[in-house]
Amino acid sequence: MTDMNSAVYEEYFMRTPLQLLVGAGWKRLMAFRVDDKGVLLGGAIAQYEKQTAFVPWEDITALVVWQQRTTGQGINYIGVQRRAGAPRLPGPNSKMTPIQSARTAPHVEYEILLASRPIRWWRLYPEQLKVATDAFAPNVPVLAYNQLFPK
Repeated sequence: MTDMNSAVYEEYFMRTPLQLLVGAGWKRLMAFRVDDKGVLLGGAIAQYEKQTAFVPWEDITALVVWQQRTTGQGINYIGVQRRAGAPRLPGPNSKMTPIQSARTAPHVEYEILLASRPIRWWRLYPEQLKVATDAFAPNVPVLAYNQLFPK
């Protein structure tokens, strides 16, 4: 039998002096985690405790990797598509209206944008994400908008 803990996938924010300035200290802050219970989406470094959200597998219908189009390279995001009626999550986009969402990322559903985090100050490893998702929630697909994720 395989050790299920070996499939846990977690990434931490790169440590920056900003952590010291906002009172977070020099500890490692988790940016993203997939385990047997669900998905943790870390909050922005400046508001880490307030914006960090945990989403249980029973609320998740898909994981979505997408890109916000900007001048230059754009900003990569990861989010969770959730079942209808799932409670709203705290996060950096939580106060965004549907109109603002449509202007910011017209190719991404409003609810996914609300439940997304930028992949900034940390790196996403698609292969490890897929292994963890397959191990803990094999019926939950990992979707990619704009071909950011290898098939």
